[in-house]
Amino acid sequence: MLDFLKHSVICAFLLFVLSNNCQAQIDHWETVIYNDDFWNYRLGFSEPASNWMQVEYDDSNWSTSMGGFGYGDNDDNTLIPTVISIYIRKKFELVDTSVIRTALLHADYDDAFVAYINGVEIARGNFGLPGNAPNFDATPQTDHEAVLYQGGIPESYPINAETFDEIFVEGENTLAIQIHNISTSSSDFSSNFFLSLGITDNSMNYGAPPNWFFSPAFQSNLPLLKLNTFGQNIEDDPRIVANLQVIDNGPGALNSSNDFPTDYDGRISIEVRGNSSQLYEKKNYGFETQDEIGENNNVSLLGMPEENDWILHGPFSDKSLIRNALTFNIGRSMMPYASRTKFCELLINDNYEGIYLLMEKIKRDSARVDIAKLRPEDIEGDELTGGYIFRLDWANENSSFDGWSSPLGNPAPYYSYYSPSAQNLLPVQKNYISSWMTDFETAMQQQNFAFTFENYIDVESFIDYFLINEFTKQIDAYKLSFYMHKKKDSNGGKLHMGPIWDFNLGYSNFDFACNPNPEGWIYPCTSRVFWLEKILSVPSVRNKMNCRWQHLRQDILDVDMLMGTIDSLIQELGPAVNRNFDRFNVLGQYIWPNFFIGSDHEEEIDFLKQWILLRLNWMDNNIYGDPNFDCDALVSTEETMKESYIKAYPNPFDQFISFTGPGLKKKDAELCIHDVFGTQISCYHSNELIELDLSTINTGMYFFSYKEKGVLIQTGKIVKK
Repeated sequence: MLDFLKHSVICAFLLFVLSNNCQAQIDHWETVIYNDDFWNYRLGFSEPASNWMQVEYDDSNWSTSMGGFGYGDNDDNTLIPTVISIYIRKKFELVDTSVIRTALLHADYDDAFVAYINGVEIARGNFGLPGNAPNFDATPQTDHEAVLYQGGIPESYPINAETFDEIFVEGENTLAIQIHNISTSSSDFSSNFFLSLGITDNSMNYGAPPNWFFSPAFQSNLPLLKLNTFGQNIEDDPRIVANLQVIDNGPGALNSSNDFPTDYDGRISIEVRGNSSQLYEKKNYGFETQDEIGENNNVSLLGMPEENDWILHGPFSDKSLIRNALTFNIGRSMMPYASRTKFCELLINDNYEGIYLLMEKIKRDSARVDIAKLRPEDIEGDELTGGYIFRLDWANENSSFDGWSSPLGNPAPYYSYYSPSAQNLLPVQKNYISSWMTDFETAMQQQNFAFTFENYIDVESFIDYFLINEFTKQIDAYKLSFYMHKKKDSNGGKLHMGPIWDFNLGYSNFDFACNPNPEGWIYPCTSRVFWLEKILSVPSVRNKMNCRWQHLRQDILDVDMLMGTIDSLIQELGPAVNRNFDRFNVLGQYIWPNFFIGSDHEEEIDFLKQWILLRLNWMDNNIYGDPNFDCDALVSTEETMKESYIKAYPNPFDQFISFTGPGLKKKDAELCIHDVFGTQISCYHSNELIELDLSTINTGMYFFSYKEKGVLIQTGKIVKK
C-alpha cells in the first residue's frame, strides 16, 4: 500500500512537470481538423460578440468556406478582401477522450493568431504572452511569414494531458481562432491550422496526419535542447526572452523529449544570427543564458566550461553535417583555443528542427580567448595595450561606430570591433587599436618589412591560422569571420590570428568566385588584407610553415586520424541523421552554394573524405618553404632564444632603459634599436649592454633586435614616454 501511494505521489508530480509522463505512451497520431476543412468565418471589420469563441455561440450567420483564408497566393483556398483580422470556427467530435494523451495545434499564419478550444486559450503566435483576446483591429509588432507554401512545416503548439483533460470533452468541441494581419497594406494574409491527437491504443477514429507531420515524442542518443518562445518569433534583432531546457542523461543513455531537464532549465535571450545563412529554412541562433531578472548567468552546457554566450549552428547547405565539428576538432588540437562543440537535436515550441551544433561563442574568457580583460579604466600604459578582439567581416563600412577602415591597401580592409564591442570601447581605446594596426600596416609597406613584421605578428599563430584555412579551403577565408586578437605589451604585445570560425562552406562546399577543387591556394582569391601575401613571401615564415606542416601530417592531419575522426562524428550522430533529413528534405537537391550534390548522406561523407585525401596530397607537394630545411635546427634556435631571453626595463621609459639576460655578456652578442619602419637607429655590443641613454630619440614606439653570431634570436618592443 505504501509503495502504491508512493508511486501515486510520484506520478502526480510527474503529471505536473512532465506533461503526464506516467500515462500510457502514444501509439500513433491522428488528425481531427485540417486546414482545408470547411470553417465558419467572419471578417474582422468590427468587434465580434465577446463569447464568439465559446461552444454555445451561434455562428449560423457567419459565412462558410474552405480554409485557409487569405489574399490568394499558393496557400489560400478562400480569398478574402483586405482586412486586419478574420475569425474562424470549426466544430469537431471526439469519440473517446480516455485514449487521447495529448494534442498538437499546427499553425501556419501571416501575421499573428490566438486559438481557443471550447472558449479556453490554447495557443497564440506573434501576439506576446497569453492574456485577453486582442481587439479586432489589433496588430502585431512584427510580421510573420507563413511557410507551408514554401515547403516548410507549420509551427506546433502542444496541449499537454492535464490541459487536454480540463478543456476537451467527448462529443462536440469547438476550435476558434482569430488571425490578424500586420496592416491593411500588407501584401499577404495566411491562415492554415491543423489539430492532431496523440492516441494511446490502436483505435482509428480520425484522419491520417499530413505527410510533413513529425511526432514531438522521440528518443535520441544526442542531447536534446528544447526552446519555448511563448508564441514569439525569433528574429535577427532584437533578441526575445525564451525558456531553454537541456536534456542530457549522460554517455550511453538515451534522451527522450519527455525527460526532465538535466543541464539547464531557465531563461535565455535569443536571436537569429548569420548573414547569407538567414536565407535558409534552418536558422542559426545566438543566445545568452540569463537569471530571472535578465542578468548574465554563467552555466555549463553539455560539459563545456561555464559561460553565458552560446551559438546554435544548424548545418543546412553542409549536408555532411560535420564540416564545422570536424574543423573545430582539428583546431582545438592545433591552437591555444578553438570553440568547443557538441552535437544536439533542437526542438522549438515542440517543432523538431533537426541536428544542431552547440558552440562556444568567441569571447574573452579564461576558458576561451585567454587575453587580458579590457576595462573602462584602462586608458593608458600597459593596461591600454591589450585585450582586443577584432575581425574582418560583414560590416557597414561607412560607419566608424562598428570599426575602422584602414588608410592602406587597395582595397583598404575594414576592421570591426568585436570584443569589447564598439559600444563598450572608449574613444582612446578605439584610437589605440586602430592606430596600432595602421602602424603595423605601414611597417608592412616598407622595403625592409621582412625584418620588422615579427615585432607585430605572432608568426606561429599566423602559420596555424593559414594552414587550417587552406586545408579546408573555405570560401570566406581571410575576408569574413577573420578574427584577430592583440595581447598586452607585458604579454608580448603581438597580434595573434584567430580564433577560427565558420567552415560550413569549406571542403569544396561552394560553387562561386573561387576554385572549389582540391588543388590551389584559396588566399589569392579571398584575402582582403595586403599584408597576408607579404608575410607569406618571407623565407623564414615559409620554412617554419614547412616544418609545421610536416609535424601536423604526422599527427593531427594524419590520414588515418582524420578518417577516424570523421567516422567517430558520424557514429555520434547516429539515427539523428535520418530524422534531420526527414525534417529537411535537402539530400539530392541543390542548396546554395553546393558544388557537390550527393544522393544520400553516405555519398556526402564519401565525397568529403575523398576531397580531403586529394587536398592533403596537393598541399604535401606544394607547401611553402625549403623541403630540405633543417627543422631540428629551428627547434634549437627556439631553445636558444629561451635560454638567451632578455628583458627591457623600465618599459615604457623616459630617457634610460636597461636590458638584462644571460646572453648579453657574450662577445658575439649585438642589440640594435629600430623605429617602427625598421630603420636602424643604433646598435650596441656586449660590453655596452648595461644601461642605454635614449634621451635624444622622440617619444613613441621602437623595437629592439638581439642577435648572436649574426643570427636573430629575439625581437621586442619598447616605448619612450
